[in-house]
Amino acid sequence: MARDLREFLNLLEQRGQLQRIKALVDSDLEIAEISNRMLQQGGPALLFENVKGSPHSIAINVMGTVERICWAMNMEQPQELEDLGKKLAMLQQPKPPKKVAQAIDFGKVLFDVVKAKPGRDFFPPCHQVVVEGEDLDLNQIPMIRPYCGDAGKIITLGLVITRDCETGTPNVGVYRLQLQSQNTMTVHWLSVRGGARHLRKAAEQGKKLEVAIALGVDPLIIMAAATPIPVDLSEWLFAGLYGGSGVKLAKCKTVDLEVPADSEFVLEGTITPGEVLPDGPFGDHMGYYGGVEDSPLIRFHCMTHRKDPIYLTTFSGRPPKEEAMMAIALNRIYTPILRQQVSEITDFFLPMEALSYKAAVISIDKAYPGQARRAALAFWSALPQFTYTKFVIVVDKSINIRDPRQVVWAITSKVDPVRDVFILPETPFDTLDFASEKIGLGGRMGIDATTKMPPETDHPWGDPLESDPDVAAMVDRRWAEYGLADLKLGEVDPNLFGYEM
Repeated sequence: MARDLREFLNLLEQRGQLQRIKALVDSDLEIAEISNRMLQQGGPALLFENVKGSPHSIAINVMGTVERICWAMNMEQPQELEDLGKKLAMLQQPKPPKKVAQAIDFGKVLFDVVKAKPGRDFFPPCHQVVVEGEDLDLNQIPMIRPYCGDAGKIITLGLVITRDCETGTPNVGVYRLQLQSQNTMTVHWLSVRGGARHLRKAAEQGKKLEVAIALGVDPLIIMAAATPIPVDLSEWLFAGLYGGSGVKLAKCKTVDLEVPADSEFVLEGTITPGEVLPDGPFGDHMGYYGGVEDSPLIRFHCMTHRKDPIYLTTFSGRPPKEEAMMAIALNRIYTPILRQQVSEITDFFLPMEALSYKAAVISIDKAYPGQARRAALAFWSALPQFTYTKFVIVVDKSINIRDPRQVVWAITSKVDPVRDVFILPETPFDTLDFASEKIGLGGRMGIDATTKMPPETDHPWGDPLESDPDVAAMVDRRWAEYGLADLKLGEVDPNLFGYEM
């Protein structure tokens, strides 16, 4: 299994999923434009080896398909991600085993946790080159500027590592950072995130908050850091569970923090509580430019990196983008956890085009009236990451929730807007969502697209149209006899039905 960025890039190249670009390119706008065209087509990862004004290479679109994310997690199919979700669900809400087989399964999960414990590397590759003091110049890192309206250069796939000054517990998050000067950057994080909580605690004690930024890490660790599942395990243990073995960590040179030993770059610095600078605007996942916010300022005093480091980056925007591919993979991981939280849910899907979390389609095994509404309300409160989901569509378990044609049919054939649509007004909401009348406060809509039963309706529901089973079996037997054996019936091109995809 690939355990650092370089090994993973080698794996992609072996599988024909890496394109090396030797032509001179500009990290200002040009690289993002090239990458965006690749993302639209599900194209390969890109390694730019000749970046204007920098001796370092840039890797981008590395996680631009769900297939490559599966490879990063040592899997081949997205369905395998649900097995990982089952492990996390078992850890989140462990239940006394009723059978020997259940006890054995739980024992295996506990053993996986033991194997996932991080290790220590005393001669880490990330310390091969050390730059401190006045020699430090963040412009040496070939940061990109994705959109012409962006305020400056950014870091997007950096692991931002902080520590709780009371408990000593570290937090690893993935937050956007904006270059402000040769040794300062602002960090943009929501107030509910771990780094923001650590900064508030440091402020209460009158201390500076130490920060380390690890760039160019194993993509598997990025997936672990981006998984906001409420299990009391560190992101390093998550990464170990994801990968099947512990992450090798190294102590920073100047701050009391640990980073992945194989990081390509490591930045070390501090935040003085209350010291802020304007951050933004930047293109964000909603498909618009975000606003300008005063954000904490990080002052860096040390940078370490590997010899000939590779800078890993990405950018946000209207899907498809790498963050949307990550969300699809996380969707699979969440599914077993959600089923455990809301027992009637059989499956759920967060469509990429709905910004990966703004709309959810859930299927239920409906047993009683009003159950669809109950399931929608339970979904919104099941996990923190569903707090900002605007639309929840509930369908019967017979509907393939990943087929938009089936979902649209269910809505149009089973929904009476007066009876089956309900709205929750003025709930806490995403500040990046400009559709809300009041920023930070918005409504939610639930749509019951299930088959109705009394007393939801007072008239009989029509029977669904189905083929006669005997005739269908006969046609199967005689298919070749009709002279149709060479016609393979399977997935149909949606463009044949008026779509433009």
